[in-house]
Amino acid sequence: MIMQRLILVIITISFALSGCASFRLGKQNVRRLPATEYVDKMKAGWIGQMAGVGWGAPTEFKWKGQIIPEVNMPKWRPEMINQFKQDDIYVEMTFLRTLEQYGLDCSIRQAGIDFANSGYPLWHANRNGRDNLRKGIAPPDSGHPQFNKHADDIDYQIEADYSGLIAPGLPNVAIELGEKFGRLMNYGDGLYGGQFVGGMYAEAFFESDMEKIAQAGLKCIPQDSQYAECIRDVLAWYKQNGDDWQKTWQLIEDKYNRKAAYRSFSCTGPESDFNIDAKINGAYIVMGLLYGKGDPDQTIIISTRCGQDSDCNPSSSAGILFTTIGFSKLPERFTSALNPEGKFSHTPYNFPTLVEVCQRLTRQIVLEGGGRIEIGADGQETFVIPLRKPRPSKLEQCWQPGPVANSQFTHEELAQLNVKQTKN
Repeated sequence: MIMQRLILVIITISFALSGCASFRLGKQNVRRLPATEYVDKMKAGWIGQMAGVGWGAPTEFKWKGQIIPEVNMPKWRPEMINQFKQDDIYVEMTFLRTLEQYGLDCSIRQAGIDFANSGYPLWHANRNGRDNLRKGIAPPDSGHPQFNKHADDIDYQIEADYSGLIAPGLPNVAIELGEKFGRLMNYGDGLYGGQFVGGMYAEAFFESDMEKIAQAGLKCIPQDSQYAECIRDVLAWYKQNGDDWQKTWQLIEDKYNRKAAYRSFSCTGPESDFNIDAKINGAYIVMGLLYGKGDPDQTIIISTRCGQDSDCNPSSSAGILFTTIGFSKLPERFTSALNPEGKFSHTPYNFPTLVEVCQRLTRQIVLEGGGRIEIGADGQETFVIPLRKPRPSKLEQCWQPGPVANSQFTHEELAQLNVKQTKN
């Protein structure tokens, strides 16, 4: 018996020293990510967002219900990378700032106060959600369909990139961050779009196959949601039309833009070409990832040429793709003109400080998520991340919403709002 125990101890120590990710002794499988590689990929994720939104910005909502002609696709210029005044970028930094100041366990109410105090212009679900907060309607009711007629819109989807960039291999963190920050302005598919995007980013640190990344994102949302149905359709249509993205675009258009059943809570109905619903724009993110086939230019171009919110969608697709590549391996045309001192509007961050705060938060998230940080013989750190099954939020639909929470800010919380109160 003593000899058997001694052998077991030796085997355990041997596996621990070798860093074998698949070894189990009553423990979960883990994935390993060198800290330097994490930073390299995280930086690339932010650069991808900046490249996508900068390249697509001149086309935003100029083509609705139609493919942008190739001749109208802008030409990339390296200086386009300096997107410091884009709401697609800086709004999500409000959420990072809340996490930085109040910790990972900050309350949704504190998140709401910080969002209410933001000074930038907003539209659609973001604007309605912030208006609700400023009226004293606390989250999650600020994003509930009873108070927010834009709750199925794209807003949290375009702001959720941060949630995966600080949670490598930890999809449940991206889901939970959606429950905290996505509820400020969205509900149902509007929320799931952000959790889907966050889940894809979380997987992009370990996977480069875009179909697998999309499937990983799908696991983060309720399978009976229309959003999940939409993404499954895109994946199936890609298999049917793998060399013709415009055929798949038309199938998306026919079902998700023209059928009233899939625009039940759109802020405009199928009679309008304008569609800022999360589902169809999420489909265009996946279109770029699949049909771009790993090429940075084609990924952005295809997501852009799908139309509608044609700067936000390539921002997300490029962010995910660039995360798989890493900053050090990006084409120079996307990094050479970056101004490291440029300050993101309405934030305390430039690019280096943004990277720094993400790195600090990620270290905390890995540890609090049941992982660990190992130091090798060379002094280099490695994140050891537990492999866990995603736990999606419950199924909700904006057109058949659950009850409100009757959540109101207290007098003490209202006193923290640096804005003039408006009556409900």
